[in-house]
Amino acid sequence: MKARTVLLVGPMGAGKSTIGRLLAAKLSYEFLDTDHVIEDKTGADIAWIFDVEGEQGFRERENQCLAELVSRPQTVLATGGGIVCREDNRALISAADVVVYLKASVEQLLARTAKDKKRPLLQVDDPRAKIVSLLEERAPLYESVADYSVDTDGSGPRATVQAILKLLQA
Repeated sequence: MKARTVLLVGPMGAGKSTIGRLLAAKLSYEFLDTDHVIEDKTGADIAWIFDVEGEQGFRERENQCLAELVSRPQTVLATGGGIVCREDNRALISAADVVVYLKASVEQLLARTAKDKKRPLLQVDDPRAKIVSLLEERAPLYESVADYSVDTDGSGPRATVQAILKLLQA
């Protein structure tokens, strides 16, 4: 398989970071996560950036990070759930060699994010309603940039990685 960039998109809780780490190890690629890169560069966590700069400020940082990383060879890049909301980000994502959309049901996303206090968009009275509304808005955008879609419901991270590897070899 030639050296290339594999970019993972999908909602928060779909497993982009976990699966991305495992996939990168299998491919002997570097693993990067846009949220972690932003936190490393700013010295602040995502929740703090949201509090201080608002979602717009965070999205600007996310766009700059994506532009820097999207074409790095031999890299698996996990992205934030909202990265597809900006048209310029979708154009950058489409330039990646391979884009995989990790899908998950509302129930799975809710279960996986229930105890996570580091997700600013879910610090609301009704996280289920928020996840539903985010999926309604974003799912068509994930689909529009993805080369492949992989459902993560009911399969562990290793099985999902195997499914992605099969797609990459096809």
